[in-house]
Amino acid sequence: MVKQVKVHAPATVANMVCGFDILGFALEAPYDEMVLRLIDEPIIRIINKDDYNLPTNPPDNVAGAALLALMDELDGKVGFEVEIKKKIKPGSGIGSSAASAAGAVVGANYLLGNRFSSDDLVRFAMCGEKVASGVKHADNITPCILGGVTLIRSIFPLDVVQLSSPALHVTVVHPQIEVKTENARKILKHQVELKDAIKQWGNVAGLVAGLLKKDYDLLGRSLEDVIIEPIRSILIPGFDEVKTRCKEVGALGGGISGSGPSIFMLSKDEATALKVETVMAEVFTRLGIDYHTYVTAINNSGVKVFEE
Repeated sequence: MVKQVKVHAPATVANMVCGFDILGFALEAPYDEMVLRLIDEPIIRIINKDDYNLPTNPPDNVAGAALLALMDELDGKVGFEVEIKKKIKPGSGIGSSAASAAGAVVGANYLLGNRFSSDDLVRFAMCGEKVASGVKHADNITPCILGGVTLIRSIFPLDVVQLSSPALHVTVVHPQIEVKTENARKILKHQVELKDAIKQWGNVAGLVAGLLKKDYDLLGRSLEDVIIEPIRSILIPGFDEVKTRCKEVGALGGGISGSGPSIFMLSKDEATALKVETVMAEVFTRLGIDYHTYVTAINNSGVKVFEE
């Protein structure tokens, strides 16, 4: 039996504009690096290999909480040591907590001979997301584990659908400001007008149809959020200008990644994605806000495991 593996756990974009809590996709970059070791006692040891000073007490750590959920369904004879080097900054809005939770359970499952299903792994990893945000949402977890674009039809019971998509290039800007997921949820409306709900349903359906039909124009028309984005965008300086100017240089559309502060835009080709990056840089440089950008693509394989 393999005793140690290296894991690459990718960043993810959740919500995908109009698909709040139900649509997400994995990115080729950035990704967290993890090493998992099988140990002969039923405990979890967490070793941080970065400077974020995240908790090492397993119930307080997203990877630890996910592994505890997995271990609840084992015979109690084995445990895991986990080294985590986060390259996805916590609080960035591109699935940092999901990467740690998903990477931990996928790596642990490999060490156990892949005894658990992908749905099981999503269930376990969602326990990590609850530590991070107070909610067991899966729209970052599922694409991180499965790769590509995923639809969460239902959480309880879990019903996940993998969606095909055309080739898409992704540009992400991470302004160096903090938007906590819990706070971003608190400002949302508890009631939605019927006319807005109808428009949102049409956009979600159009977005899924555009992905499946590989219809870029339909994708672009459907990347509209009339419920969540108008409220959350006030937390992100420059958001409206970034979105407008990126579409002017050819982006299909985009929006807030997760609860922010990162903003993502989709493009048909890399040349356009690079133009989008230039626009993003210009806006945040003028605003005097530090930022990081990524020009990448959709990752169709999810978490990668390497034997060491």
